[in-house]
Amino acid sequence: MCGIAGEIRFDGRFADATSVTRMLDVLAPRGPDGSGVFARGPIAFGHRRLKIIDLSDHSAQPMVDSALGLTISFNGCIYNYPELRTELEEAGYTFFSHGDTEVILKAFHKWGDACVERFHGMFAFVIQDMNSGVVTMARDRFGIKPLYLAPNGKRLRFASSLPALVAAGDTDTEIDRAALHNYMSFHAVVPPPRTILKGVRKLAPATIRRIEADGSSRERRYWQPIYERRAEDSGLSREDWRDRVLDALRLAVRRRMVADVPVGVLLSGGVDSSVIVGLLAEQGQHDLKTFSIGFEEANGEKGDEFVYSDLIAKHFKTDHHKIFVPAAELMQHLPDTIRAQSEPMVSYDNIGFFLLSREVAKHIKVVQSGQGADEVFGGYHWYPPLQTSNDVVGDYAKVFFDRSHAKLATQLSPEWMADQDESLELVRAHLMAPGAATAVDRALRLDSEVMLVDDPVKRVDNMTMAWGLEARVPFLDHELVELAARVPPELKLNDQGKGILKDAARLVIPHEVIDRKKGYFPVPQLKYIQGEFLDMVRDALTSQKAKERNLFQTAWLDQLFADPSEHITPLRGSELWQAALLEMWLQTHDF
Repeated sequence: MCGIAGEIRFDGRFADATSVTRMLDVLAPRGPDGSGVFARGPIAFGHRRLKIIDLSDHSAQPMVDSALGLTISFNGCIYNYPELRTELEEAGYTFFSHGDTEVILKAFHKWGDACVERFHGMFAFVIQDMNSGVVTMARDRFGIKPLYLAPNGKRLRFASSLPALVAAGDTDTEIDRAALHNYMSFHAVVPPPRTILKGVRKLAPATIRRIEADGSSRERRYWQPIYERRAEDSGLSREDWRDRVLDALRLAVRRRMVADVPVGVLLSGGVDSSVIVGLLAEQGQHDLKTFSIGFEEANGEKGDEFVYSDLIAKHFKTDHHKIFVPAAELMQHLPDTIRAQSEPMVSYDNIGFFLLSREVAKHIKVVQSGQGADEVFGGYHWYPPLQTSNDVVGDYAKVFFDRSHAKLATQLSPEWMADQDESLELVRAHLMAPGAATAVDRALRLDSEVMLVDDPVKRVDNMTMAWGLEARVPFLDHELVELAARVPPELKLNDQGKGILKDAARLVIPHEVIDRKKGYFPVPQLKYIQGEFLDMVRDALTSQKAKERNLFQTAWLDQLFADPSEHITPLRGSELWQAALLEMWLQTHDF
């Protein structure tokens, strides 16, 4: 788990290693254990290292394999690298290190870019064939590891974060109006290839890009599950599906135990993280370190779920750590939380994950986390109504979008309004694509392949890596997701959502954690903005920079300032926080 950066030239000039060094300086928190730059002719690759597998310098990066003529900069973890290494050794390859990076190089040499189809893990990597000059970029199936790109004429830069690319210089930082529409309507989700800035793009998940020496390129998507029922599954009972899900989840959790350092768990007290703890305990993990966080209540809304995390910690006898964050500390660390965001992310969970990761990183370097279960197994409230939908696009937008195109036109300044309903058209294209049998299947596919990538997954990566902490997400094991995609939707929606997962969980964890109201990382101070929090967001939105940018209509902002708690989105988010977060993020990074 690390940070990568680089520059590739297509005009015969040498790549600028200095610009790569500037990017690495920004990426330093992602890789506090080492740094390196390799420059040769038109390419300069950089790497910041967090030592998780093969703690020696033999696995330092950028890694050059002169015998194969390959150079790589890689961020992530390949969980099945020992098995792949054995297969490659049997094919005649020899190794000079003991980590997963060299396995990628050898696998790429043997199988070409099809090697990614053999990987179980999370990854973003860039490989140059030094003989042909061809560069290959790839990103894991769920985009767990980021890969940002800044194309500029005959030059392409890449990095693990957007601010790192901008730090290299000469990047267009004008706001992308279509991306702004996504941010304001599609619940702050800006899908690839866009980012909020015109000059920065991102490689889509499950995608390989091959770039020739002259700069021409082509992409292919290498993985996409089918959300349809299979004839051979028609005789399976609810218990059969439960057992298959539990077996696949056991394997997913076990895969993510591979490390040369201890592995802990971010324990919210919900079903998802609790079952991970239970499965780790089942597989013999003793003195497992678990971590939970809570905040002060606000407006009568409780700010922690310690009662449930305590229950799980006691039941499985974990080495449990509870972190309570008072309002004053929340305010103190908000600026650093915003600075850690590669893109503006509106969820209140960001501050929770940021401060939780700070504490966790004092104890261990790797954790497992429960992200993805709701999207994969149908845990959100907007799925059940879609069972009878005759208009999946309109019905999905009604429950998920923060506002309609028409409403947005009364809030954004006219010069920043997109010419068409960018968010609705984007969602329509995904929902109506072939390969999903029902309206619920279509929504689950959209959420797991699009929303999940640029909301929960990005949030966890950004906040954990801000403290040099690696987070692994077993619910996004691709074989588990392929299985879940075949499960009949009604089995997922049982038991008020995630029914088939809850069936499996009952064989592992206490029922009190399962038979409870759905929870989340509550940070009520940011939902019901008042006092010093209101002063902070008002200052940002009425500052000179904000006035010059003129993103929002003054009349709308005045309404928000007057009564923030009355302006809550359908997904229970604060409209004022959404507007303020974007402006504060832009100002934090001097855009």
